[in-house]
Amino acid sequence: MQGKRILLVVGGGVAAFKAPELVRLIRKAGASVTPVLTRGGAEFVTPLTLSALAGAPCHTDLFDLTREAEMGHIQLSRAADLVVVVPATADLMAKMANGHADDLASTLLMATDKRVLIAPAMNVRMWDHAATRRNRATLEGDGILFVGPDEGEMACGEWGEGRMAEPDQILAAIRAALSPLPTLPAGMPSLRLPPETLVTPPAPQPLKGRHVIVTSGPTHEPIDPVRYIANRSSGAQGTAIATALRDLGARVSFVTGPATVPPPERVDVIRVETAREMRDAVEAALPADAAVMAAAVADWQVVNTSDRKMKKDGSGRPPALEMAENPDILAWIGSDARRPALVVGFAAETHDVVANATSKRQRKNADWIVANDVSDGTGIMGGTENEITLVTPDGAEPWPRLAKAEVARRLAARIADALQDAGVAAS
Repeated sequence: MQGKRILLVVGGGVAAFKAPELVRLIRKAGASVTPVLTRGGAEFVTPLTLSALAGAPCHTDLFDLTREAEMGHIQLSRAADLVVVVPATADLMAKMANGHADDLASTLLMATDKRVLIAPAMNVRMWDHAATRRNRATLEGDGILFVGPDEGEMACGEWGEGRMAEPDQILAAIRAALSPLPTLPAGMPSLRLPPETLVTPPAPQPLKGRHVIVTSGPTHEPIDPVRYIANRSSGAQGTAIATALRDLGARVSFVTGPATVPPPERVDVIRVETAREMRDAVEAALPADAAVMAAAVADWQVVNTSDRKMKKDGSGRPPALEMAENPDILAWIGSDARRPALVVGFAAETHDVVANATSKRQRKNADWIVANDVSDGTGIMGGTENEITLVTPDGAEPWPRLAKAEVARRLAARIADALQDAGVAAS
């Protein structure tokens, strides 16, 4: 990418906050960036931020007479090697598909003679809307390149496809788009195939033929018909892990407690409520090549549960609850005769994260522990991002704060590599 020029159009979506990181990555790779900020994009990132990171003016207005005199929007649209749109909102995609040019961004996209790469980002229902599907088909037919969107939790609180690809994914797509296209021998006429004849190479599936068990979400331990003990878990990270493993070709048995995030598609979903039910479901799913124990399992259950709602009796005394320890699913599967080749546990800690996770890995006979700090202020529990430390026999490996979907992709790739390196035959 050394010496390449990128015209970066920043659209008006929440995902625009990732644009500064993308600018940094592009420049680190040796390319220059000319930012174009839409009015909507300016609600999430400032022209000064983009200009400072790009080391170049940030363009915002179509009728900026000074800059029009210097280069004009036509020249600006053609002075780059690649035009990149992040995020490509439903509105921007509609303008591109239907030839609208009513602001600087849409005008540049109409006037350019260079390849265009877009990273869509929008609500899952907007992405699945018939109008967006039509616009997608039109843009693909016009030769527009796409990266993403991914499946994951959205700023609106919903879950599904429509989350913008991460900056490192977009950078990889930029590299691919800038790669020289193959040329035909001299004298051979060029061929233009219709879009429907173009074949996208299948994504690598290093986990094809493998079976992975993933636990996710909280468990609910009943007190009476209306009350229960639970851990705070949305199930977002476990769902993202199951999705990533599925995308690498694995058959996934997804054992989930009552999570707020819906389970992924195209996996075997086993729904449970209690820790005992989760343990039984994991056992029934064996044998497996790997097990990822991401669920936030309640440590305790109530022995003296009531079949009636417990009511206050006016004494001011709480009901006497007799507690018993729940089965330790991670410790059990780590020592069972049918133990998967790779067992990955999770450790949600509020202090001494690495020390506690290291001790847990040894006690539970796990191969890896995914540890994170869930103390107040981190925003990890129930949030869209995670910051983990991967604890293995080789030590503790801190990862940067990433979207949970990206954590899942990296972890799934590591699992695939570990099974391959160990020479484990598919179950």
